[in-house]
Amino acid sequence: MKTIIFVHGMFQNPKSWLNWIEFFSKKGYNCIAPAWPLHEGEPADLRQNPPAGLGKLALDEVVTSIERLVLDMDEKPVMIGHSVGGLVVQLLANRGYLDMGVAIDSVAPNAMLDFDWGFFKNSAIITNPLKGDDPIFMDAETFHGAFANTLSEEQARMAFEMFATHDSRNVLRDCMGSAGRIDLDLAHPPLLLIAGEKDQIIPASLTEKNYKAYSDAGSVTAYKMFPDRSHFICGEPGWEAVAAYVYDWLQANDTPAEPVTRMV
Repeated sequence: MKTIIFVHGMFQNPKSWLNWIEFFSKKGYNCIAPAWPLHEGEPADLRQNPPAGLGKLALDEVVTSIERLVLDMDEKPVMIGHSVGGLVVQLLANRGYLDMGVAIDSVAPNAMLDFDWGFFKNSAIITNPLKGDDPIFMDAETFHGAFANTLSEEQARMAFEMFATHDSRNVLRDCMGSAGRIDLDLAHPPLLLIAGEKDQIIPASLTEKNYKAYSDAGSVTAYKMFPDRSHFICGEPGWEAVAAYVYDWLQANDTPAEPVTRMV
């Protein structure tokens, strides 16, 4: 039985993966969804009482927490990540720690940018240097407008109440610096990048650019864009089609899992 590690992104926590865990558990996978540091618990509680130190959380702390989990395993896991979690997938695939990786609406590595107004607007709001280490507080209006823009107002409100958290500006800042750099010329395990057509945070054109930046001809790299999907692609109506596509892709690229080894 192979293990899938689900890695959430900013403004979410492991609760965002509950439907996916049920879906892939029924397919025979052992499923794990770890929380980032300072992201454990009920989203509503985390919004009401933001953990002390949340604003200082760095990308390296997030990556290290997931990396330690992987290195404690006997076999390389499959990893599925969303947004910053997608970048974590790309980073750990680059280090040779994964059996296969799926990066959904991934924050692109190497300070890769896209000339999209929504991307620049939302990135600037989050990374605002004038805010220092103040956490960024997600609210229902912003969640609907930027994160879940394909949902109705009522659907978005319910999703916000169930899944949204506050977060650290420093995580996204770090994604644009040295902590978010990978070698796109290296051989890597099978890697699938997924985009949402109407994503206002990570536009589909940026995900396609991310995909095309990989240059090793001997490695499997794939790209899939889903129409009418927002950044909330893993939770919005129709998530089942995305999960089913991922399952079929994993099956098509399945090989015996290798043991986990540390890079020398």
